[in-house]
Amino acid sequence: MWAIYKKELKTYFLSPIGYISIGIFMLMYSIFFYATTITYYSVDMGNLYYATARYGLLLIVPLLTMRIFSEEKRNGTEQLLLTSPKSVTSIVLGKFFAAVTIILITIILSIVYAVIVSFFGTVNIPTMLATILGFILVAIAAISIGMLVSSLTENQIVSAIITIAILVAPWFLIEISDIFSAVDLMDKFMKFPYGLISIPDVISLVSITIMCILITIILIKRRKAIS
Repeated sequence: MWAIYKKELKTYFLSPIGYISIGIFMLMYSIFFYATTITYYSVDMGNLYYATARYGLLLIVPLLTMRIFSEEKRNGTEQLLLTSPKSVTSIVLGKFFAAVTIILITIILSIVYAVIVSFFGTVNIPTMLATILGFILVAIAAISIGMLVSSLTENQIVSAIITIAILVAPWFLIEISDIFSAVDLMDKFMKFPYGLISIPDVISLVSITIMCILITIILIKRRKAIS
């Protein structure tokens, strides 16, 4: 897994994708920092992370995940990957954690906004840490969904569009029935910006992540068995 992880992470930064992803995310952070913190003279960081998660992840996750498997299939290098001595599980997890690392980098960089706020007031550190935890859980769940979608198609644009649709659809479907809240990632993030770590929400987000990773592994293993 470590070798795949290093290869994928290196690929992000040998291409514009890694830099564009981080750049867009920091731009989103800046916009929402002004809109939710500066405008209201607030020291509350919860709204900043919530708004960035809700809209920023819609741009960054598809950008990071659309190529994970789609590019391998399109370029015909998937067969080389599947016939390598690396296990399918290590391949999937290596690619997954490489994408997660990009998100973690942006979160570390976002701490600069807390430093700025600290000059004008007291930042509620426990609440901010709880919000960051929720942000990470939502991000890894979204990445696992995007990775699963990427494993189903060789077209990167189609992968990105389907990923966005899956992430956005629950926002509107929840108006039809509350049952769709079960797959609404942002609904499970609602309590974290208030400093509340909801165990059911944590379990739900982790379960979605694990389920999508397992399904991806099963799909890749089937293709490996056929090839």
